[in-house]
Amino acid sequence: MSGLIDEAQIVSILTTYGYWAIFFIVALESAGIPLPGETTLVGAAIYAGHSGNMDIWLVIAAAAAGAILGDNIGYWVGREFGVRLLMRYGSHVGVGPPQLRLGQYLFMRWGGAIVFFGRFIALLRILAAVLAGANRFDALKFLFYNAAGGICWSLVFGLGGYIFGAAIQRFAGPFGWLGFAVAAIGAFVLWRYWKIHEERLTKEAEAHFERIDYRRP
Repeated sequence: MSGLIDEAQIVSILTTYGYWAIFFIVALESAGIPLPGETTLVGAAIYAGHSGNMDIWLVIAAAAAGAILGDNIGYWVGREFGVRLLMRYGSHVGVGPPQLRLGQYLFMRWGGAIVFFGRFIALLRILAAVLAGANRFDALKFLFYNAAGGICWSLVFGLGGYIFGAAIQRFAGPFGWLGFAVAAIGAFVLWRYWKIHEERLTKEAEAHFERIDYRRP
C-alpha cells in the first residue's frame, strides 16, 4: 500500500531525517494513517545495505519501536472512542449491544492472531490496533502480541531489504496483496461462520460476560 508518499519522497525523507523518518512513518501508519511504513522500512534497509550510511540494526529498531508505539496509540483510540461510536451509531448498521458483546468475545478468542499476523497484511496493519481497542482486547495481551508482531515484521523486511536489496520489493508488493486477499477471504469466512452460528455464539458470549460480571466484587 503506497499510501500518501511515493518512493522518491521516501528516499528524500530518509536522507534528510534518517532513523526518525522510519520511526514516525511506521508509527503513524500503525496508528491508523495510510502511510507506506513497510515501503519505508524496506527502502531504508536497501539504502543501508548499498550506502553503508545507515546501521541496519538501528533501522530495524526504529521500525519496531514505531510499530509498537503506533499500535498502542491506535489501540487507545479504539478503546476510548470506538465503543462509544458503535454504541451511538451502531444500531444504524445493525450493530447493537448483543453484536458488540459477540464481537468482543470473538476477538478475545482469536485477537492475538489478528494482532500478530495483522502486522504483515497491509490493511490490517492500519486497522488491527484500532479494532483490538474497540473490542476491548486485553491490554497486556495486546502489548505482547503487538510487540512480537512488530519485532518479527521489522526483522523480516529489514533484513530482507538489507540482504536481498531491491528483490525484496518485488516480493513485498505481491505478498501484501496476497495478504490482503487472504484477509478478505478470512473476513468472509468469519462472517459466514458468525451468521451460521450467531445464536449459539451470542449465548456463549453472554454467558462469558455474565460470569465475569458475577465474579466482580
